[in-house]
Order: sequence, then structure tokens, then C-alpha cells
Amino acid sequence: MEGKLIITIGRQCGSKGRSIGQKLAETMGIKCYDKEILTEAAKNSGLCKEVFESHDEKAAGSFLYSFVMDTYSMGYNTSSYMNMPINHKVFLAQFDTIKKLAEEESCVFVGRCADYALAEHPNRVTVFITGDEEDKVNHLMELHRVNASKAKDIMIKTDKNRSSYYNYYSGKKWGDARNYDLCINSSATGVDGAVRLISEFARIKAENKR
Repeated sequence: MEGKLIITIGRQCGSKGRSIGQKLAETMGIKCYDKEILTEAAKNSGLCKEVFESHDEKAAGSFLYSFVMDTYSMGYNTSSYMNMPINHKVFLAQFDTIKKLAEEESCVFVGRCADYALAEHPNRVTVFITGDEEDKVNHLMELHRVNASKAKDIMIKTDKNRSSYYNYYSGKKWGDARNYDLCINSSATGVDGAVRLISEFARIKAENKR
């Protein structure tokens, strides 16, 4: 594929989307950005990393917290930016960071509306990872060392936050197959199978563009 290849991965909680993104990047010899986006955005914006972590993939925060945290803003000194709610500042900084990274190198992005931020990128492949509920719950039980009930609570809350964040900022529906090039059920493919599918799909898409 000519130019830089960008693969964005949206994922349901517990579907192993992060593992798939990391393994895909490793296989292709490129970088994977997940929570690393928060660190990069913090450096670029002047906002502290803790602000990004507390607002990560959440559509809105409390008004009081937003008002107080505004005083810590050190970048983007325009009045419109300074008056912007903190969750909007976080999104804007991540949006700019994702676009900057995509200009520099081929890479994989996990979550954080990367598919929306890079909508105009010529070599973008957008993927959404789902999974069977039992498999997702079992994975979260192992990952967080909690029981099934707690794991399910984590899954529901996380997916609600991700959905609200994506829908709010992109104007599209999170997880809707029409918004992605490829949707994969990781329960059916496993991590390695999903990696092979995405790699092959990217190759086919590139060939079809020629």
C-alpha cells in the first residue's frame, strides 16, 4: 500500500480489542496507540495526564470539576478554548494528537474516535471488535480478578461510556456495522484469527483501490 496505513479499532469491553490491536501492530512492525494517546495528548496540550485519564472515552464530566480543572490549562490560549468545558478540551487534544501521529507513521489506534478523527485519511481501515457475552465476562473476570457479576457490571458501564463518547463526538452510532469497514466477533476468530483477518482485509482494500 502506498503511503501510511492506519488501522482504527473500536471494541466492546472484554472483546480483547486491545490485545488484537497490539498483536496486529507487532505483526505488521508498526506502533499501536491505546492509552499512549493520553500521554501524547497531555504533552501536546499542556493539560496534565490525570485529566485525560479521568475523562478517557467519557462524553462529559461534572460542571464543578470542569470549572476547577480549567484553571490548569496551559495550552491553546484563545478565549474560546479557555472557555471550553474540560471534556471538550480533552477530546480536542486527543483529536489533534491522533491526526498528528497518523501523519508521521503507519500505526494502529485503539478506541478514542480515531476512525472519526481520521475520516479523510486515504489509507484508513476501520474495524470494530465484538464478542460473545460469556467470553467477554470470562475475560474480564480473569483480567480484573473479580466475580462474574462484577465483571458484567464493568462491561456494561464501560460500553455505555464508550458508546456515549463516540456517539456524542462523532454524530454516528458506536458499533453500527455501517460505520466500519470490518466487524469481527473475536469469540469466533480468537486474537490470532482476528489479526489475520484484519491484515488480509487491509491488503484486499488496498488492491481494490488501485
